[in-house]
Amino acid sequence: MFISKTALIIILIISFLGWQVGMWGIFKKAGLKPWLSLIPFYNIWLWIKVVIGRKWWWMLLFLIPYLGIFMFYYMVWETIRQFNKYSYVPLILGTMFFPFYLPWLGFSPKEHYVTPENLERPKKTSARSWGDALIFAVAAAYIIRACWFELYTIPTSSMESSLMIGDFLSVSKIAYGVRAPQTPVAVPFIHNKLPKTEIKSYSEIIKLPYMRSKALKPVKRNDVVVFNYPDGDTVVVERQAESYYAIVREFETMLNPNATEVEKNNLFRRYPPEYIQQIRMKYPGAYTPGKGRAAVWQEYRVIDRPVDKRENYVKRCIGTPGDKLEVRDCQVYINGQKAQNPDRLQFMYIVSHPSGLQLTKKERKNLDINEEDMQQIDINHFVFRLNAEQKNLIEKKGYDVQMWKDDDGEYDPDIFPHDSNYKWNKDFFGPITIPQKGMAVEITPENIALYEKVIHNYEGHDVQVQDGKVLIDGQVATNYTFAMDYYFMMGDNRHNSADSRFWGFVPEDHIVGKASIVWLSIDKFKTWSDKGKVRWKRMFKKIRL
Repeated sequence: MFISKTALIIILIISFLGWQVGMWGIFKKAGLKPWLSLIPFYNIWLWIKVVIGRKWWWMLLFLIPYLGIFMFYYMVWETIRQFNKYSYVPLILGTMFFPFYLPWLGFSPKEHYVTPENLERPKKTSARSWGDALIFAVAAAYIIRACWFELYTIPTSSMESSLMIGDFLSVSKIAYGVRAPQTPVAVPFIHNKLPKTEIKSYSEIIKLPYMRSKALKPVKRNDVVVFNYPDGDTVVVERQAESYYAIVREFETMLNPNATEVEKNNLFRRYPPEYIQQIRMKYPGAYTPGKGRAAVWQEYRVIDRPVDKRENYVKRCIGTPGDKLEVRDCQVYINGQKAQNPDRLQFMYIVSHPSGLQLTKKERKNLDINEEDMQQIDINHFVFRLNAEQKNLIEKKGYDVQMWKDDDGEYDPDIFPHDSNYKWNKDFFGPITIPQKGMAVEITPENIALYEKVIHNYEGHDVQVQDGKVLIDGQVATNYTFAMDYYFMMGDNRHNSADSRFWGFVPEDHIVGKASIVWLSIDKFKTWSDKGKVRWKRMFKKIRL
């Protein structure tokens, strides 16, 4: 059930009125003048000091942004206790449905308020003490995780050497503004599925619109950002590590006899010929666009996910709304100027030695080379992802180190916008303008590939091209005004990062927070007996360019 912003405002008004009515009655039962419950802030002070008999510093906690949400519900919980309610049923349900329960307590002649000094609290059993502590801890941790900061770990090498596999990050939710949960009914602390299962950890019985509090600072170029994976709106359950849209494009190529040679060659690198032939025989007949998508839905179980339950990615923001971005020969340009590169930027290199020597495992460990990123071409040629320092150290050992990159004008079907009219690749990309809220762009059949995903997937409009014209929601369109800001994200391991070069722009409603500190770092390629298993120098290190 989707709740619109208007409906949400109505719910908030009802909640406020319910609380206000309840406070009127409760103040009266507590011996206070009921009209005092109408005075902003002073009513909170009286609620804390008189009604529930707590210390003055509770007021300070209540006024702290976002912690005040937790304090409000905790004060409702304590208020219910003042009516001799100690069972979890009235405490939990009454706190959840306070707009209705507080008025009942305030005006029902059957409910009797007891002052804090006269309240006789029953002796707690061990189980009750643990239960209260667990509820308090879960509620507090949930508020902190949702509103202040969250801990993440780096699972892949896409940000090396800036962020390493095994780095544990603290991510500020408050920096770019706290995003309200869009699926609030969920198992706490579990992202999108229960551990070791494919069972959803959330329910879409209630779906809220995108809302975000005022940001402390905007997303800036070179910030390291955590965001929800844009291609993760649809997921192939059996192949969750891959983009659903990439799989669909591959199946379209399998079934399209007119696919380009580049697309066919790309396909044969990923699927055995027997499988491709099997799919073609299983889905015979003339090809029409969409046939591959239908085949994917037949071959696999496909699910969709709301924005806040899509997988979390960590990348560096390279371009902000309105920027003109281009990649020329591996160098990013923003608005025609060279972008500042991260200090430990990595690229892919072919490493060989004139006498056939190879880097030993010990040497690779000492150089902090990711073993999973290493590939062997033949007996004397190896592929490594290296930063400038690693490259120089290997060259000093007498090795030949040559960058392996794409050529200008070489079309890569994996690269956004996945259109052969745009002969782009990961090393030569663009130019392209990043959409900005309120910015209008000209829309033509020739450039619609650049913005169709934004207009359809993120802003919810139907897009079609008919008879040489672009139709948006059934109407001929020659321009379009964007409703949201968008960002361009890239990994610092430029030749081993699935990023905006592959799936396009990141909408503002996908932004989760800013990665600020590495608080722990464990090297997965070393044993606990190896020196450097714990990267002590990286601990509590601020994340910079």
